[in-house]
Amino acid sequence: MAKGRIVKALSGFYYVQTEDDTLYACKGRGVFRNKKITPLVGDLVTFDIISEDEGYITTVSERKNELVRPPIVNVDKALIVSSITEPKFSAQLLDRFLVVVESKGIEPMLVLSKKDLATEKEIETIERYKAQYEKIGYKVVYFSLEEPVDSTLLQFLKEDITVIMGQTGVGKSTILNAIEPSFQIETGEISKSLGRGRHTTRHVELHEINGGLVADTPGFSSIDFAHIEAEQLGDYFIDIKEQAKYCRFRSCLHLNEPQCQVKKAVEEKIIFKERYKHYKLFLQEILSRKPRY
Repeated sequence: MAKGRIVKALSGFYYVQTEDDTLYACKGRGVFRNKKITPLVGDLVTFDIISEDEGYITTVSERKNELVRPPIVNVDKALIVSSITEPKFSAQLLDRFLVVVESKGIEPMLVLSKKDLATEKEIETIERYKAQYEKIGYKVVYFSLEEPVDSTLLQFLKEDITVIMGQTGVGKSTILNAIEPSFQIETGEISKSLGRGRHTTRHVELHEINGGLVADTPGFSSIDFAHIEAEQLGDYFIDIKEQAKYCRFRSCLHLNEPQCQVKKAVEEKIIFKERYKHYKLFLQEILSRKPRY
């Protein structure tokens, strides 16, 4: 009986890495199918060794969190990559990613990519956003192919499991290649007509970088809140959560309730108006979804 972590899942095999860095191509026992358990990248597992590089997974340890897109578990940190240009920066999409990682107890860092391609006006606009998110309490760094990788970013990747996530075409694989050139992860050019990159990352895999494990994940341009209830949403906007403690009603949704501290904080510019607008948009999305039975 051996222990390890699944670092790649491909063509029905789960590649399990042990503490001494040995890699075993494993299959799952039939018991998983009966219990409807699918082993995922990031899982800590026990397995029976059947040859020098093959095995059968016997148990999957309890998970601390799970992402559906991409399918990965036990994530500690997230690099959320937003491009300044090509595709154009979207604060709403960034807030969507932030809500999801906050809801999973994942520590985020924001990476503003393609600085080398941005115009002066675009840099001016992004500087304002950078200051706003830093004021909220997030770590924010730039990425440019013309500059060395920010040391804060490298430090962030030490130990732990980090997902690198963002819209297709923002340069996630480019960032990984810049940090670790030996990867040579395939990157896609931006389609001029669609304004987004070709889908180049085809499966989830954990790469060793700077003492940690990093997952390069397939890009996607939409993200939903199927696992979040209306009453929980405010907890995942950390600036709203801070002010909500002072609302008159504990169940306040910060819409039309009296003595709502969140709305007051928006008026007093303690909470950024655009963030509150996104909160209301996401809340409406959650409230209008069909009930689940």
